[in-house]
Amino acid sequence: MKLKGSPFAWVSFAMIVGVMGTALISPLYALYKEAWQLQTSDISLIYVVYMGGALCSLLFFGRLPDRVGFRPMMQWGLGLALVGTAISLVAWDMTSLCVGRFVVGVASSMVTTSATLGLAKLSGSSNLQRVAMVTGFLMAFGFGLGPLVGGIFGQWVPSPLATTYVPTLLLGVLGLAALCRLELPASAKSPPGGRRLGLGDVVPKLTWPEPSTSRAFVLTCCLPFLAFGVFGLYASMAPLFLDKLVPWHGPVVSGTAIALILFCSAIVQVIAGRMPTHWCGVAGLLGLAASNALLMANLWAGSAILFALGVLLTATGHGMSMLAGMSMVNRLATANNRSGLLATYLVIGYLGSMAPMMGIGWIADHWGMEVAVCLFCTLVIAMGMAVAVLFQRHPRIRPSTV
Repeated sequence: MKLKGSPFAWVSFAMIVGVMGTALISPLYALYKEAWQLQTSDISLIYVVYMGGALCSLLFFGRLPDRVGFRPMMQWGLGLALVGTAISLVAWDMTSLCVGRFVVGVASSMVTTSATLGLAKLSGSSNLQRVAMVTGFLMAFGFGLGPLVGGIFGQWVPSPLATTYVPTLLLGVLGLAALCRLELPASAKSPPGGRRLGLGDVVPKLTWPEPSTSRAFVLTCCLPFLAFGVFGLYASMAPLFLDKLVPWHGPVVSGTAIALILFCSAIVQVIAGRMPTHWCGVAGLLGLAASNALLMANLWAGSAILFALGVLLTATGHGMSMLAGMSMVNRLATANNRSGLLATYLVIGYLGSMAPMMGIGWIADHWGMEVAVCLFCTLVIAMGMAVAVLFQRHPRIRPSTV
């Protein structure tokens, strides 16, 4: 039976479902910590393992959609997402949960890279900026839906460490079935058979720009490094210290906060779309610095108003930093190194989310969560303000001299 609805709509649905499980676990970290008697460093390790899976997938499989077509890669990605989610559902200890999270991380990158290519081919529009905006919205919706569902199930549904994963499994099966039965237009089908896949298709290839743009690229890469790191703090650690920030408690509070950051970040990127890149980057960096200053102050104040303002500033800083960063990558790249520079840019962003979280976990185990959070916030404030000044003044970033 032929599927009702356009291929664009079903691929969008499959992408949303495929990335939904990535942050689904975030509101549940405090529950895992209590149920399994985990340390803070264990929670940070679970998060880093997931990010490691996403990083490995980006490095090894990022170019395959161009070679084999977007639908086969999406099918493999959704299949792996179902496997990883099922392992997470039945996980009995930290090791088994880490296995599930690593598989989910691999799957998330496969789905996002292949779906981005697929939506571009199915859009039927020559306006690439509009296609990118729609894709970004859909991706942010999927990423944000995960922690929102995880928070609701973690707060009010029995046996949340198992039942929370059920919606993702059911929707994932529906999305995978839809992809298998989807009738694609000729322009969106897999490329015709030619050279067989070889080792060179999966060997990581990172690229660095020519010396004249090297410093501008370093400053550009600082944007995702800080943005990913600050979001990683909320996604992995917020459930463990949220009781110090607001009078409300439970997974639904942290899940809603994480979802709002992602939703608002996408909205900010649309609103700031025509803002000069150097000022957009400065505003993003200062927004991240200000949000961390509020977070640090709120550890003592415990104000719901300060918490809400901090979440809003985090979303604003995240959105503007990512927008300015992607704009600069496109500006600095050439036809010969665009994909390589984008891969390098994203890898540095992933590292910004992994290394600081491991440090926070270790420091929290030895000196307490407040010390760890304050040290992280201080480093973000110092680095954010310094990079903001350099970013605004660099001649390759200011539009008048490009």
